Order: sequence, then structure tokens, then C-alpha cells
Amino acid sequence: MEFLNQSGTEIPLNGRCVDTVVTTWTLCSIPEPMKALQEMRRVLKPQGVLIFAEHGLAPEATVQRWQRRLNPLWNRIGGGCNLDRKIDALIAAASFAITDLTTEYAKGPRPLSYIYCGRARPV
Repeated sequence: MEFLNQSGTEIPLNGRCVDTVVTTWTLCSIPEPMKALQEMRRVLKPQGVLIFAEHGLAPEATVQRWQRRLNPLWNRIGGGCNLDRKIDALIAAASFAITDLTTEYAKGPRPLSYIYCGRARPV
């Protein structure tokens, strides 16, 4: 196992050479999440897996309104973190097929605590 301490938008590896990519609580703060997901897909082997645990946009409209209201302030004080990214949609848009997905609220204020956990494979 090798840990790379690099930007997710420029992974210094050849294509299709990695069995597993793990992303945890990062897609909320990466300025270009699609570019990072495309890089993850690029380096994954065709049968590789993306494992993710992320927070993001909740399904309830009332919570979403609060997430969107709070997001500008939260982004500034939270190191670039965004409360209103729909993680499963981002992953699917980056040409991944989600094979396992669990969503739920973690403990804490609802606008800050909607969690997406799962696995996806490159399409």
C-alpha cells in the first residue's frame, strides 16, 4: 500500500493502475470535484472500486434551503467545505456506477450532517 499526499485533481500515476481509491470527507472541499473524480476514474483499473464516505446535500427541501443559506459562510470558515453538493450525482456524472449506497443523517445539525457512504465502479 502506498499513500499519496497529492492533489486529487492531478494524481501522479499511470492510468488503470490502482485497485481501490478511497475518498472520505474531501469531495465537499475540493474546488473541482468533477476533475478529481475523473482523475480517480482514470487511475482505477476497469474492475477497481471507489469507496466513499462524504457529506452533502440532504434530500429534504427544508434542510436543503438551510444548507444553501449557510453554504457561503460555511465555505469560508470550513476550509472550502460545501454543504450542498449532491455526492451521488457527482460520482455518477464522473462515469461511475454506484454499486452500494447508504445515506443517513449523522449526529449533529441536519444541514451539516447528511452522509453518503458507498462504493462505485468505473463505467
